[in-house]
Amino acid sequence: MKLSRRAFSLGAACVGLARNGAAAAKREISVISAPISLGLRPGAKGQEPGTWRAPEVLLATGLADRLSAHRFIPLARPVYDFGERPGTRIRNGDTLRGFLLELADHVQAELAAARFPLVLGGDCSVLLGCLAGARRAGGRGLVHVDGHSDFFHPGNYDTKSRLGTAAGMDLALATGRGEDLLTTWPGVDGPLVVDADAVQVGERDAEDPDYDKYYGDIVRTDITRLTIQQILREGIPRTAQRVLARLAERGIDRAWVHVDLDVLDERVMNAVDSPGKPGLDFAQLSTLLRALLRSRRVLGLDVCIYDPDLDSGQRFAGPIVDCLAGAVAPTS
Repeated sequence: MKLSRRAFSLGAACVGLARNGAAAAKREISVISAPISLGLRPGAKGQEPGTWRAPEVLLATGLADRLSAHRFIPLARPVYDFGERPGTRIRNGDTLRGFLLELADHVQAELAAARFPLVLGGDCSVLLGCLAGARRAGGRGLVHVDGHSDFFHPGNYDTKSRLGTAAGMDLALATGRGEDLLTTWPGVDGPLVVDADAVQVGERDAEDPDYDKYYGDIVRTDITRLTIQQILREGIPRTAQRVLARLAERGIDRAWVHVDLDVLDERVMNAVDSPGKPGLDFAQLSTLLRALLRSRRVLGLDVCIYDPDLDSGQRFAGPIVDCLAGAVAPTS
């Protein structure tokens, strides 16, 4: 689906005029399309992963209409490079930085206009652009909802043996671990988020005996961690309470929420690059996000990693749209 900004804005305006007066008090939502796969390694057949198609498919399935979105901002799809580039050990590093700086500008502008940005990835590296824009707009803090901690960094893997992929490093990069290319941002002092202001929600491998070989050093940080096993034991309402209590404890009332859809159980939705179990179902994810967003401690949201190329018949697009609409749709 192709929507021009003008056509989308006019359509949204017509819808808005037809709504009753109470709707004026609702939060205005901006949808930003971030069609990238730059942060992922090539697929099994050596092709570019299909996450760049996710925004198009979700919008074609009616997401913007379900949200009564006020604005639509489409970013151009950047070129995916399969080879190593000089000066960086991160795949597509230079191209990725340029894209993320553009994304940051849009996020900052939407926040400055008192709108709620919903960023549709793409892969998880979009988080960095979102956080850069949020920080420049006065935001602080991160709720990282993901089936993995995404905490690879030069301190826990051999950068000479393989290229780093930013989608598996996004929490590490956001907290200042890794190359300056993706950890140092104009207009932001220090890391995009300090450890104590980050809450990781949904890691499924932390109770694995081999966990320390990979992401284990996250346990020695001040990042708050709620594993998927804890969440399933305690329930979604308790999990939301714990996240919001941590934000309150840190004095955070303008946090960013990142969602990697691999937090869903693979038996529920497996069209992602790294499916697994246990995980949430769509209703649980929607309920969690709704509780976070309606607390008014959240200023924006990005959603990533759905790969339509792995979804025969696009059967998961509808449930994803339902999940997000149930969580994000404005209330008076």
